[in-house]
Amino acid sequence: MLRWARAWRLPRRGLGPSSPSFSRVPVAPSSSQGGTEPRPVPLSYRLLDGEATRPPLVFLHGLFGCKTNFNSIAKALAQQTGRRVLTVDARNHGDSPHSPDMSYEAMSQDLQDLLPQLGLVPCVLIGHSMGGRTAMLLALQRPELVERLIAVDISPVESPSSLNFPNYIAAIRAIDIPDEASLSSARKLVDEKLSCVIQSISMRQFLLTNLVEVDGRFTWRVNLDALAQHLDKILNFPPRPETYSGPALFLLGGNSQFMQTVPNASHWVHSDCPQDFMAAVRDFLA
Repeated sequence: MLRWARAWRLPRRGLGPSSPSFSRVPVAPSSSQGGTEPRPVPLSYRLLDGEATRPPLVFLHGLFGCKTNFNSIAKALAQQTGRRVLTVDARNHGDSPHSPDMSYEAMSQDLQDLLPQLGLVPCVLIGHSMGGRTAMLLALQRPELVERLIAVDISPVESPSSLNFPNYIAAIRAIDIPDEASLSSARKLVDEKLSCVIQSISMRQFLLTNLVEVDGRFTWRVNLDALAQHLDKILNFPPRPETYSGPALFLLGGNSQFMQTVPNASHWVHSDCPQDFMAAVRDFLA
């Protein structure tokens, strides 16, 4: 059974069908310096049609994830609720452009640029992990764009985790894949190399979804250099002076190392318990 908090105020200090796919990963210019707003990049997305009179659902994935993580849930909720549903690739993930800026401010700015363009405001923001913190920051910065907020297994408070992301990134960057290898043999090689650092089979399989072949060479869809350089920013929520007083829902995985609550669910609550996850979302929308 799921438990959640319905009303919540963020603390003042941080504690059309589918988009075009890219044959090669585009690179966006770096954001301007000197205190100006981050420069948005054009995010890759998939939009499922629905009633235009009701706030749409917008799904934001976590670190190393992509918009396809929510494919099944997005389709099911579009059918069950009749709403438009948007799934988005964050910058430096999936089919979205690579950029040297990987801050929450930059990710929030990307959405502030995209959502009004698509006519999807105000919306229900549903963010998992890194996506949850992006959703929180957007709700703080532009509350008029957020009808309500759902954060999945994350909070603005720094939490201890058993997931050693710095070691994961270092291990991935150290792997040399022969050009003549097939995709299946390349994935097998990477899985064997990562098993020395990452004991969880499911975690290795999740990371391997980022390994792709482009123009005869193997590459990673995630921008490993940007993630490594800005990992400290990703693992901490930026302090903000604003508050968000709109409706908010927190879904927590009972087996998660981040927070506690949903039995038999790890940090990836929506993958482990999709029916419970969707039921909680529907109840919150009612």
